[in-house]
Amino acid sequence: MNTSYDVVIVGGAVIGSAVACFLAANPDFTGSVLVVERDPTYRFAATSLSSSSIRVQFSNPINVKISQFGSAFIRDFAKTMQVAGEPAPDLNFHEGGYLFLANTAEQEQTLRENHEVQRACGADVVLWGQEDLARAFPHLNVDDIRLASYGRSGEGWFSNTGLMNGFKAKARELGVTYVTDEVVAIGREGARVTSVTLKSGAVIAAGTLVNASGPRAALTARMAGLDVPVEPRKRTLFVFDCANTPEGSARVNQGRLPLMIDPSGTFCRPEGRYFLSGCPPVEDPAADWDDFEPRWEEFEDIIWPALAERSPQFEAIKVVNQWAGHYDFNVLDHNLIVGRHPEVTNFVYANGFSGHGLQQGPAAGRGVAELITYGSFRSLDLSEVGYERIVAGRPFLEKAVI
Repeated sequence: MNTSYDVVIVGGAVIGSAVACFLAANPDFTGSVLVVERDPTYRFAATSLSSSSIRVQFSNPINVKISQFGSAFIRDFAKTMQVAGEPAPDLNFHEGGYLFLANTAEQEQTLRENHEVQRACGADVVLWGQEDLARAFPHLNVDDIRLASYGRSGEGWFSNTGLMNGFKAKARELGVTYVTDEVVAIGREGARVTSVTLKSGAVIAAGTLVNASGPRAALTARMAGLDVPVEPRKRTLFVFDCANTPEGSARVNQGRLPLMIDPSGTFCRPEGRYFLSGCPPVEDPAADWDDFEPRWEEFEDIIWPALAERSPQFEAIKVVNQWAGHYDFNVLDHNLIVGRHPEVTNFVYANGFSGHGLQQGPAAGRGVAELITYGSFRSLDLSEVGYERIVAGRPFLEKAVI
């Protein structure tokens, strides 16, 4: 490790490693890159504990386009992310799609408005009434459903650690330095960050600093005398076995079931021979940094009743695993923050993904790399999700938040 780097990235999970990889792969970037990661096991990283899904069904064009790039990137990952001539690990991208269900007039209107945006972006999404929905997924109770939105391609789930480790391996091959350490102080002179101090005692000069520290983003920003409205919010995921599984019964997509979002907010999707599920918490306070205790009651009180009502085949289910992870939750508008601080311009945010970091990681990494290399976005303009809206208190609202 040197004592000076052109770019220092705080956090080496999927966002930090995506930024590092896109920087190092860009022939127009000739600088040096250091990634500082406090826990190389990534045991409690938002990346590792994620449900690892990607969708294009958003209400804002920029979020649709971010995911469209992510889907294409994930499909081509094994080829484009080769290391030493060997293909990268297969991310096992299951394009099962997302299925949003609406049973109120308000939910129906939201799905219709979102669909117009998605189709304008070229997304492969269709709207179905009760008859089409029952025909496609005969296991579902659809009597109360007013409208369904189904992604026929470009949506599904994949390997979370595979994506992160692939970025990391490629970045290291391209010359990026990774160090296991923790940033404990950030030096700043006026409108510029100048250095980081590590827990080991090392002081590293930094030309640009990228905040990719996930749920700890606010802690990193405060070291530089700055702020970002990001805090950890706990989400519990449950894996359950189903005595009479409906997987294979669909009359679309070769029998595969999608990731279904019930009108109640409960979701589930196939996970091998099992199913993965979760739900919005009844109360959602900021979590303690080290609180990863699952909310055990959510399954019995919320998830199981909703699923059993939606399908008789979900009446006999049994939890076989569960865990809790943290969202890096943007309390202003639940959307990513990607861009420079308007005054301390060599401090770059890549934060606040609010549960969408894996699917948005490729586009965010590319965008930050372009911003550092060229001074502006080139491939996809991410200005709408920049830090300026945070300063102005102007939410960039997304109606399709789950």
